[in-house]
Amino acid sequence: MNFELTAEQKLIQKTIREFANEVVAPGAEERDKTKAFPKKIFEQLGEMGMLGLPFSEAYGGSGADTVSFAIVTEELSRACGSAGITYSAHISLGGAPIYLFGTEEQKQKYLPQICSGESLGAFGLTEPNAGSDAGGTMTEAKTEDGEFVINGSKCFITNASYAKFLALTAVTGREGSEKEISAIIVPTDANGFRVIDNYEKMGLNSSNTTELVLEDVRVPEENLLGERGAGFKQFLITLDGGRIGIGAMSVGIAQAAYEKALAYAKERKQFNRSLSTFQAIQFKLADMAMKIELARNMVYKAAWLKDQGKPFTKEASMCKLYASEISSEVANQAIQIHGGYGYMKDYHVERYLRDAKLTEIGEGTSEIQRMVIARQIGC
Repeated sequence: MNFELTAEQKLIQKTIREFANEVVAPGAEERDKTKAFPKKIFEQLGEMGMLGLPFSEAYGGSGADTVSFAIVTEELSRACGSAGITYSAHISLGGAPIYLFGTEEQKQKYLPQICSGESLGAFGLTEPNAGSDAGGTMTEAKTEDGEFVINGSKCFITNASYAKFLALTAVTGREGSEKEISAIIVPTDANGFRVIDNYEKMGLNSSNTTELVLEDVRVPEENLLGERGAGFKQFLITLDGGRIGIGAMSVGIAQAAYEKALAYAKERKQFNRSLSTFQAIQFKLADMAMKIELARNMVYKAAWLKDQGKPFTKEASMCKLYASEISSEVANQAIQIHGGYGYMKDYHVERYLRDAKLTEIGEGTSEIQRMVIARQIGC
């Protein structure tokens, strides 16, 4: 068992940490206030080869592994949670389904645009009445003259305003009460396709979260992703990989909150002593450091299992569940250590808590993760 990163992983970590510190972090607070999408940052990430990181060089990717993807997601999230979720969704929800299930022709057509950043990756799964119950999909795609005619809506979709196309799930057939769910690649500029960006969110304010409305949207039947009726299975596999990304994002936000709290505790004096000399504060910081380390190890293990071609569903749910919950906990404790200053936006830690909360909801809520784990352990 070797916990050391490879030379390539260390180089990726060094490169993205420097970029995150110098380019991403300085404007994070302002972007949170103005809700400005970090478009320039993602153009630069594309130029660096980070947007196609785990995809084959044959499609314009970098051919790196899932551990490297987790490292980049963590470092971006440490600087800015919005950048972290944008990146994680781009890779794991946008590019991955096409890479995993697409035909060679579809991969050649779509993945180079993902890898270059010409199109950001997005995935249309969640609906107003199909959140945790994703199998409750109501969007329908009927076949007519060699085309799918799609009607329905999706909600809480990341990156869609900056995507030229996306895969979405739709009901393509019914047999009694049973639904046949398929995944279909749909251009976002198709007639009848609207992307609506008007959500008011608690956090992750500079990420793009949209509603999709489809009214008689027509696409060729060749845009079917994988086999007809395999959509349910496909999105479960996609979410397994996405949970590693959310786990890494959670670790990054927690790491940022911990670092701010530690620095503040060393600088801040009360009763003629720095806060860091008080045992109550020391214990808080020790617990924060321990939980972040545990979460990071869980994320890396799930990523390693995926890279080895081994089953990783349980570990992906575990790392996502644990990392997301400790991320909120660590951010909350960071505010407590800052006292009144922690409640002020200028000190960043309140933003970490707002951003961390989404990690307990997206890619399957904490409750859903416990259900997945329970099934995996044979309950």
